[in-house]
Amino acid sequence: MDFYNILLNAHKGFAYLEILLVTLFVIALLATMFGFSGKVNNFLKKTTLFAMIFFHIQFVLGIIMLVTTFSNGLNMGEVMKNSALRFQYVEHPFSMLIAAVLMTIVNKKVKTNPTISLGVVIMGLIAVGLFAFAFPWARVFGS
Repeated sequence: MDFYNILLNAHKGFAYLEILLVTLFVIALLATMFGFSGKVNNFLKKTTLFAMIFFHIQFVLGIIMLVTTFSNGLNMGEVMKNSALRFQYVEHPFSMLIAAVLMTIVNKKVKTNPTISLGVVIMGLIAVGLFAFAFPWARVFGS
């Protein structure tokens, strides 16, 4: 098994865990917003932290795979003309980068503030929305 396939399998395997963590994050975020009068609890802190960590792990694995692919001579003109390649090599990494940055900001806000604000909830939901948009559902779960 070559290096790229090892990274691809790790990236795919962590994707299942990331789906679970994002689901727990959304549940904790909405429960905190509506159930506990906005007071941040440990469940929200931990799910936000672990979701952020796995966003970063996935992003690093993906960037290594991206650099490996482009070092093999992939033509960017061909990538932009093909919608499947454009999603895989442009839209997916860029959306996941923005989602990881937003999750980092949300983690910082959740960790330092005793209550959650509407802005933090919106940032968290935008990060989850970007994650859901950029997630290759058909490739991970089969078509």
